[in-house]
Amino acid sequence: MNAFTRGAEELLQQVLHLRDAALAAEQAQAERLAAFPEARRISARNLLHYLAVRRVDLRPLQMRLAQLGLSSLGYLEPHVLASLQAVATRLAEMVGHTPASPPASCCTFATGARLLQDNATALLNPPRDKRDVRIMVTLDSHDTDSQQLGELVAAGMDIARINCAHDDAPTWRRMAALVRAAPPTPVGPALVQIDLAGPKSRTGSVTPQGRVLHLRPQRDLRGQTLAPALLDLWCGDGPVPTRHTTAPVLCAADAQPALAAVFPDPLTLHFTDTRGRARHARLMARDGALLRFAFDRAAYIEEGLPFSLCDEQGGALCVARFAGVPEVAGVLHLRVGDPLLLTRDDLPGSPGERDEQGRWLTPPQIHCTLEAAFDAAQPGQSVWLDDGRIGAIIESRSAQTLQLRVTYAAPQGSKLRAEKGINFPDTSFDVPALTAKDLDDLSAMASQVDLVALSFLRGPQDVQALREHLARNGREDVGIVLKIENQQAFAQLPAILLEALAHPKVGVMVARGDLAVEMGFERLSEVQQEIIWLCEAAHLPVIWATQILDTLARSGLPSRPEVTDAAMSTQAECAMLNKGPYIADAVRFLCGVLERMEGHYAKRMALRRPLSIAQPGLLEPPATAAPASPKNSEPGP
Repeated sequence: MNAFTRGAEELLQQVLHLRDAALAAEQAQAERLAAFPEARRISARNLLHYLAVRRVDLRPLQMRLAQLGLSSLGYLEPHVLASLQAVATRLAEMVGHTPASPPASCCTFATGARLLQDNATALLNPPRDKRDVRIMVTLDSHDTDSQQLGELVAAGMDIARINCAHDDAPTWRRMAALVRAAPPTPVGPALVQIDLAGPKSRTGSVTPQGRVLHLRPQRDLRGQTLAPALLDLWCGDGPVPTRHTTAPVLCAADAQPALAAVFPDPLTLHFTDTRGRARHARLMARDGALLRFAFDRAAYIEEGLPFSLCDEQGGALCVARFAGVPEVAGVLHLRVGDPLLLTRDDLPGSPGERDEQGRWLTPPQIHCTLEAAFDAAQPGQSVWLDDGRIGAIIESRSAQTLQLRVTYAAPQGSKLRAEKGINFPDTSFDVPALTAKDLDDLSAMASQVDLVALSFLRGPQDVQALREHLARNGREDVGIVLKIENQQAFAQLPAILLEALAHPKVGVMVARGDLAVEMGFERLSEVQQEIIWLCEAAHLPVIWATQILDTLARSGLPSRPEVTDAAMSTQAECAMLNKGPYIADAVRFLCGVLERMEGHYAKRMALRRPLSIAQPGLLEPPATAAPASPKNSEPGP
């Protein structure tokens, strides 16, 4: 036997060993597999095969196979045994052996691709002619109307997303009805997805800074006024009329309503602003008792500030006070080294107080909405706030508080406001994904939706609970989207996927916002890739989400990095865009990117390091021990 034959024989034994390991993993779960519907059993087997194969480092084998001109196993996810069998057959022929017959449970190349396509179609509707990746858009409850929805569908939206973390059931029903009434897409009506809020950990309210309005005209680089600042002043009786306007609207308190109709032109508004500077504005337009004034200079207006309306000669026609000035949201200014107190009690946060030497007399404090954090979090564990913009370490804890020390912030300090996310990546929680609010929201919206997204799940038990509640609402047919956005869900992903395969329509969302904070930004790329690989092995569609073309949707112009990021969404079956003033432009842009890139990519081939997530014992919920910090743990596969 020459060196070539010996090398081929050695490779054959390695491939056959992988095949035997895959079959052994299937046999170990034989009783569990028997409970799956026949249509799902093939996918469950293939997932088990994949997990078994990815427990080892395949890279040396891949390199040697490629040198022989054989498949390097760089794309085996949807058909693991078929890929191994094809390579084993070629190697057997090289060494003069009779190729072994493929196992009876083998998922063929054609079957694996077809199952993934069929499952994506069942959950997300058929793909459009020029692109396979569907586009999901988060609706804005304040700006969404029938005209905008028609424009979004025409631009390329396939699925409308309603976030139940905001607004209420009547608002969601209105948006769902608008989607139903919108013109259909080329492959059928646009689908409606609701995202249940889940046990999201957020900051509570912060004591407002006051009621002050800052009016600023638009100026050129030489300080010349390009456009005046506008202010609408309601001088009538009763509440301010509801109108769509970009100008702030204030009320004239203590004014005589009858006078507004007879105010002469021209009319000017005079007052001294909060800085003690005299300001005046000219009447620009009027609609009954609603007067619009234009300012050529900046002004600060506080609640209760007196003003007068004057005629052409400067005579005062009316003296009143400004009312209805909006509150300026409270904010905590935090720097590295500052203390921060998280409180269980739902009290308004405060910025704290220092003495004359700058030492803290009382620390900044803010409410944390996740009660479980005060029972589970421990000193030494990390906390990240506002999507990772602020980092801290827990120094001490009590039943009602967590004392933090800020370890990461912007050089000039970072601002922490209300309703910002709080992540505890080092802390293991035993918290159901479905809250009491979620159950009420699900009951209110069950009949209105096509897909339900489960937020902040942590294990297979959460998937089972959602299926049970859908059954109680008579919606076993609704599609389920599992949002992977914390360490526990990622660690239990194999078990979660096996549980999910019991449902007829299911997909996975890579929620990259919270996931990046939980896993560490440096690991996000590999983590999202691992999720895609495992979902493809289970023949389940993936939704690529969070900040895709976010700059374009908000400002009208894309950044170069986000265009590349958008192109990477060709690895998924759906890409999700968030709301913004230019969202229709972002949808059209994404359509163009996808139509071009899908001709170049179709699930990318890759080298196969061992997957830590594929190790034995991960098909069942792990012990309650807290996972290692993503900042200090070993790099993932």
